This record gives sequence, C-alpha cells and structure tokens, in this order.
Amino acid sequence: MDILLLTTFTAILFLLIAAAEPLAARLSIPFSVMLAAVGILIGGGAIFLLRTELTDTLNPIAESILSLPIRSSVFMYVFLPTLIFQATLEMNIRRMLDDWVPILTLAVVAVVAATLTIGYALSWIGGLPLMVGLLIGAIVSTTDPSAVVSIFRSLSAPKRLARIVEGESLLNDAAAIALFGLFMSYVMLGVPNPSLAEALGQFPALILGGVVAGWLVARIALVLMGMFARFETAQISVSVAVPYLAYIGAEQILGASGVIAVVAAGLVLNFMGPGRLAPAFWVNLREVWGLLAHWAGALIFILAALLIPRLLGEVRLNDLFLIGVVVIAAFVARALILFVLLPVLTGLRLSPKIKRPYRIAIMWGGLRGAVTLALALAVTESLRVPVETKRVVGILATGFTLFTLIVQGTTLRSVIGLLGLDKLSPLDRALSNQVVAVALQTVREGVASATENYDLTRETVRSEAKRFGARLDEAVERAEAEDNAEILDRDRITLGLIALAGHEREVILQRFRERAISARLSEQALFDADRLIEGARSGGRTGYQRAARSSLRYGPAFRFAAFLRNRLGLSGTLGRMTADRFEMLLAKRFILRDLHGFIDRRIRRIHGRRVAELLHELLNRRIEAVETALEGLRLQYPGYAEELERRFIRRTALRLEEREYTAMREDGLIGSEVYTELMEDVTRRRQQTEGRPRLDLALRKNELVRQFKLFADLDDAELKRLSREVRTRYVNADHVITRKDTPARSVFFVASGAVEQEVAGQTTRLGRGEMFGQMGVLTTRLRRTEVRAITPTSLLVLDEPGFRRLLKRSAALRQAVRDSVMGKALAVDVMTMPELQVDAPAPAAPVPEPARAEAPVPGPTDSATPSAARSDASAARTPDRHSTNQQTTGAST
Repeated sequence: MDILLLTTFTAILFLLIAAAEPLAARLSIPFSVMLAAVGILIGGGAIFLLRTELTDTLNPIAESILSLPIRSSVFMYVFLPTLIFQATLEMNIRRMLDDWVPILTLAVVAVVAATLTIGYALSWIGGLPLMVGLLIGAIVSTTDPSAVVSIFRSLSAPKRLARIVEGESLLNDAAAIALFGLFMSYVMLGVPNPSLAEALGQFPALILGGVVAGWLVARIALVLMGMFARFETAQISVSVAVPYLAYIGAEQILGASGVIAVVAAGLVLNFMGPGRLAPAFWVNLREVWGLLAHWAGALIFILAALLIPRLLGEVRLNDLFLIGVVVIAAFVARALILFVLLPVLTGLRLSPKIKRPYRIAIMWGGLRGAVTLALALAVTESLRVPVETKRVVGILATGFTLFTLIVQGTTLRSVIGLLGLDKLSPLDRALSNQVVAVALQTVREGVASATENYDLTRETVRSEAKRFGARLDEAVERAEAEDNAEILDRDRITLGLIALAGHEREVILQRFRERAISARLSEQALFDADRLIEGARSGGRTGYQRAARSSLRYGPAFRFAAFLRNRLGLSGTLGRMTADRFEMLLAKRFILRDLHGFIDRRIRRIHGRRVAELLHELLNRRIEAVETALEGLRLQYPGYAEELERRFIRRTALRLEEREYTAMREDGLIGSEVYTELMEDVTRRRQQTEGRPRLDLALRKNELVRQFKLFADLDDAELKRLSREVRTRYVNADHVITRKDTPARSVFFVASGAVEQEVAGQTTRLGRGEMFGQMGVLTTRLRRTEVRAITPTSLLVLDEPGFRRLLKRSAALRQAVRDSVMGKALAVDVMTMPELQVDAPAPAAPVPEPARAEAPVPGPTDSATPSAARSDASAARTPDRHSTNQQTTGAST
C-alpha cells in the first residue's frame, strides 16, 4: 500500500475516533460499540464498492482499504500490550490485594468454566472436535474491560464491587489468551490430539513463566528509570519499552504467556514505582499511558471491525445455529459464576455481597470486542490450521462478538433502567434534596454580595432575586418534605462519615501534589481512606471505626520484618517499615486535625449539630489513637520524630516559597529568566530534603531501658546488660498477650500504650511504666489472668532467669514486687523468696494494705506519660480503687 494513502487513511481514522466518542455519548451506547460500528461500515462499504457495478471510480480506495496490512500479529504484539499495561498502571494494587481471592477465583474459574461449557456444547451439539470447541471457547471468553468498567462508573456502583469486576476482567483476558495459546497448538496439522487433562496441565507453566518474565523486565526498568531520574522523557521512554520486552521475552524465550508477563510487569511497576519515582513524574507517566491506551484501544476496535464483513463472507445456515449454541453456553457459564460461585464466596466472607440487579447487569454487560476478533484472526491466518477449522472459528467468534455488541451493547442502558440501577435510593434522594437546599442558600448569600459590589441596576437584581428565591423555596420545601424526615440519625452519621472520609482522601491528594508527603506514603494513605469509605458504607459507624483501627495495626509484613530481625539479625526491612510508620503517623496527625473544619463548614449545615458533634468525637478518637501510636514510637526511638518534623517543615517552606515565586511571575513582578533561576534553586534544595533520615534500631533499646524508674538504681554496666537481655515486642489493639492457664516464662514492662487484664471477673488497666507477669514467674504456677492490649502497645519482655537476676540488683524493682502482692493470698510465699530477702524488712504478719496497693508502679518519667495511657489508666480506676487495684501489677499473672 502506498505510504501516502496509508498516512491519509490513518489521519482519517483519528478523526473518526475523535467523532465517535461524543456521538456514542449522544446515543447512550458504549464507546466500543460505536467504534465497532464505524469499522464495520468502512469494511462493508469497501466490499460493496468493489463488487458493485454502479461505479468503478472508488475501486482504488476500496482496494486500498481491503489491502491494509491488518494481521493478528499487529494486534497481539503492538496494540494488546499497550492496553493491558495501561490497565495495570491504573489499578489500585493495595486495595485489590484485599480482594485477591474473589478476583483470581472469578478470573480463572470464569475462563475455565466458559471454555469448558462452550467447548463441550459445540462438541456434543454441533459435532465439532473437542479441541476446536475448546479453542472457540477460549477465544470468546475474553471480555472487554473498558466496557465493563464504564458500565459500573455510569452506575456509581460500590467501589469494591467495581474493583473486583475490573480486576476480574483484566485477568480474565490474560487467562483466556493463555488458554488460547495452549489449545491453538493442538488444532494445528500434524499435532496429535491430546487429552483435556494433558492440555490443562501445561496451563500453570504458562502462567508462572509469564510472571517471572514480567517481574524481571519491570525490575530492570525500575533500575534504569532510577538512573535517569533527572530526565523525565527518558524515564517515560523506558516505560514504553517495558510491555513489549515482557511480552516478547515471555513468548519467544520462555515459551510462556506474553499477556501474563505484561500484567506482571505492570503490577510490579505500579506497586514499586510510586516509592522510587518522583510524584510529578508518576502523574505524567499515567497521563501518557492513558493517551496511548485510548488510541490503541480505538484503533484495534476499528481495524478489527474492518475484518468482520470478510470473516462472515462464507456464513451458512448451520453456522447461525452454532452461533446460537455459543451464545447460550456463554450465558449459562456466566450465570453459574454469578449466581452460584459468587454467593458461595460471599458466604465464606471472601467476596462482598453483590445484589441480584448488579449480577444481572454484569452478565448482560459482558461485551466481547477487539481481543476476541484478534484471536480469531490469528487462527484464520495460520497455515497449519485446517481450512474448515479456520472458517468455523472465524465465523463463530465474529458472530458471537456481533451479538454482544449489537444486542447487548445497544440494550444495556435499557436493561439498567429496568433493573432500577440508574435511580437514587430514597435515602440518597432525600440527602440530595437537603444538599441542594443548603447549597442554594450559600449561593444566595454570594449572589447578594456580588450584586452589591458591582452596583447592578435595581430592576435586574429584583427580577433575578425573585426567580432565584422561587427556586430556593422549592428546594427548601423538598428538603423539609415528610419523606426527608424519615432519614434516621444512624443514616446521617453514615453519610457524614462517608463524606468525611472522602474529604480526607482529597486532603491526602492535595498534600501529595504539594509534596508534603511522598508518593509511597500517599498510596498507603489513600488505601486507608478507601477502607474508611467502604467500612462506613457497609458497617456505618462500626465499620468506620474498624477500618480506622486496622490502619494503625502492625500487619503481617511488619511481623515478618520483626521475625527477620529477631531471628536472623536482618534489621533493614524492619527499619524501613518503622520509618514509614513514623512518617505515616505524622502525616495522619496533620491531616486528621484539618478535618474538624470540614465538619463545621459542610457536614453541620447538611446533617445538623448532633451528627457534627458525634463526628467530632469519632475524629478525636482517631487523633488520640494516632498520637498514642506515635508516642510509642517516640519512646522507643527518641529524636527520630523530631528529625521527620524538621524535614516536614523544610518541605512545607519550599512549597510555600515555590508558590510565591509562581504568583510573582503570574503578576509580572519577575521575568521568566529570574523565575527559572529561582525554581532551579528550589529544586536543588528540595532534592536535599527528599532523602529521609535513617532510623537506627540497634541504638534505641538502651535509651528506652534507662527511662524506666524501676531501673533507676542500676549502674551503667547493669543497664547495658539489661538492654541486651530484654526483647521489644509490638502488639496491636485487641491482641491477647498472655492467656489463662498457660506457663509463665516472661515478665512484661509496658513501654507505651495500655493493656487490660481480667482476674475473677474484675478488669484493670495498666499503662506506661507498669509491669505484669511477675507473679506467674515467681510462683512458677499457671497464669490466672488474660492480658489484652487495648491500644497499639510496645512491650519490653524479660525472661525468668533475667528477671530473678534483676530482682537481686534493683531495690526499686523489689519494692514494686512487694507492693504488688501486698494483701494477696500468696504474699507469704513470695515475700520469703531469696530474691526479695536482700533488703527485706523485719518479718511481720502480712496485712492488707489497700492504700499501698493502690499506687501504680512508677513509670519512666512523670512528665512524658502519653495522654492515651493516662486516660486509659484513669478510666479503669474507679472510685472504689481498693478492690480494683489489688489486681493491678500482675498479682495473679
């Protein structure tokens, strides 16, 4: 084809792509359906012009269109990696990790179920060879992710549900293409017909090889992009090469799935990139890939649709029957997944509950498109596939694609309307009425102020004010209607919490754009904000609080890092994660304090004073929990938080300085040359502040031990020895530290946070500086108490030999033990132990001394006690303190 004609046709295609998007919105049909229609019209029109006898003038143009170099290799090696790689970059990996079970189950099981159902249906009913039927089943199992995602965005579906469907659609394509490559090799001439078990047995190797190839390419790309940190265009160029190298490497070198390799590369870059690349670059990278994927998706749809008239040129009556078999089998397989497997996953608490209308919408919205046509084209081009097989595969895949586009795509909006998914719920409608009323009242105040400032004519102002007043009265009347009065305070609290979490998300994004927090931490903070939104939606106040507590917990990764440090001596991972936690807690504290203003400005006006006060209370609890966790880290690693705060102040100052220079340039106070020089200086100083100070874990335990007054009388040598013997332990809220009827082998000292112990139905709380577990160690009996952390708590743990040795050397510790057992049944046995006889007073009959038992064991300092630990301890000590605090310092532990 002449290069001039090819260039002209490409330019026309881009014009058609530009016009198709607004036209699809105008006709309320999916964008992919409109693109397919454009491609079919172009291909069908070219065939008509070439065969008609009306005119021969346009024959050269028709021949040029039909002779376009459209091959399956173009789709598979050029367009497909771009589409898949961009989709993985846009995925919220951290949130999808929460739902990896339903996503993988739906993706793999859905593909296998559809492939087997369609394959056996075509074999039993249509009389096709089983491997040909399975090949067709794999081809038509690929859904169009963009169409599915656009459906749920238009429905304002729950984010978790939309995320599961998006992840399932993406991995669905990857699994289907991997199966296609497997079955394709068995329909070629000269290849023996294998068993189904033999064919499926090779599937895991295809997946694993693709994952390895994608991971390797992505890691190399991250190293190169880090080397080109100063050159953004060079970094973007490296990213463009990633999907193609991953695809080709997996297919040609490892003999694995190239699609899986692209997915793995994109996920690795998505997960690790924000922490290693500059925030501004990461935003630009996603924008570039969004544009590339838009063009690739549009071109693959139009060019694939061009082939539809040619693929259907030899259709027969029996082929229409087989197309019907494929359609019915595909719907049966999809229904089994949505109406049988999903409820089972929901019952096992592995998947969110999906309402029946949403499941029907998912089933009807399973559009097929360019990927299906590209795979069918790959079969028809192969010289080793029998001619009849090529014809059947091309016709059935094309016919099924046309059915989904023409029948399902054009009626999807109607189905959504019949299901009632395009309407607001009564609660949302009532809330909307109140929001409109509040907004219009604010607008009226602003308009009144504007009319006074601009000195408009009185008649104009009066007429417009009358018109606006009528609209405002109507809005207020709707807001005060009887239906709106049915909104319960519980619902208002839920809506307020959702709005509060949504605003928190916006504040996080703003801080990220201002470079107040790093990209990696902003990803984690957004992850926590999304959890808050979903928790409030599903569980109201309880769900919100549960999500807030989970964001402060030490997760499995942190426990694994602690295991590496404690057992293998590898402290690098724990140091990085602890530093991340430090920085995250500081950022959370700043962000949460800004949310009080949003409650007063917005939520109070919509939901009222009672709801606003409750939200203030819930927010204060979150702030208190964050400060307690932060204070625990400050105690363990003194000075490090101050270094991070200094870094935050410097970054804030640079942001404000940059803003001032930009404003001066926009006002014309400085020229572009001066502005460029000033900004280069700001950039240089910002690079110096980007590096986070290193956290040294090894040097902090000694300082932590020295702050306990229990050890104040020890000399330096004893303190150093004690710091080597004690172990640090971090526990989350609600974690059980010691259980009843278990052997006592260690004594615990509360370094930060608070714990709760229960003895004979009585509950007491211990705070910073107090100890528990000593009675069980000294009496060598089973523990009689259960101790549970009530906040994120840091503990110092000392084993039995070390504790007994310490008792002989510390008078303060011996006195604390005596006070803790005063008045107890085991006091005589404990008092006569050799460790407590070093400076024991003259023997006397033990008498209850509740006033002495009342006092807590001295803490590390009198002035640095965390507020949360003080409040927890004071809340637990009721006015009748004599009976309660007899249990305080582990007397029965």
